[in-house]
Amino acid sequence: MLALSAMDSITDPVTDSQLHPLSCHPQTPCQAIQGIDAVITAAPGDVLTLAFVLECDFSRLRIPAPRSPRRADGLWAHSCFELFVMAGDGPAYREFNVSPSGEWAVYAFRSYREGEALDVELAPGVAVRRTSNRLELDAEIRQDFLPPGRPLRLGLSAVMEDADGALSYWALRHSPGKPDFHHTDAFALPLELP
Repeated sequence: MLALSAMDSITDPVTDSQLHPLSCHPQTPCQAIQGIDAVITAAPGDVLTLAFVLECDFSRLRIPAPRSPRRADGLWAHSCFELFVMAGDGPAYREFNVSPSGEWAVYAFRSYREGEALDVELAPGVAVRRTSNRLELDAEIRQDFLPPGRPLRLGLSAVMEDADGALSYWALRHSPGKPDFHHTDAFALPLELP
């Protein structure tokens, strides 16, 4: 696993598949997780591909069981992976939640935490693979689901629930204070679309 300090500067735009390690928020440690990495690629055909790799002790985590793909609210209250996308300096942004269960949700925000579920008919394509200590989740998101405007800034994050129900918060960059993926500091990764 590569290590990245939550305060490191991220200035290189995503132009090809690059590994982006997430760090655990210092107020929410989780000993069951060895690391979470993300790879995001702006692929030809107007598709954004997103991959998360979780290395952990599954006996110490609550990972949702597979279900039929469907839209579901409240995924962030349990183990799920998240992508936040802002155009320019915002304030509007989108939030994509994808659960290891195969469930998903998309939200459109007008400004900080002011928004609603986005009514989308076509679900993101989600694939999940699991071994004894590794979970890989891939999602394909159509680029027309992204907020209008350029350049784009991304926030990559995850919420993990341990066996006792405690949540740990993982992100490419954490804002000061308590965990807050909606904070503008969390939108740390520039994205150049083809």
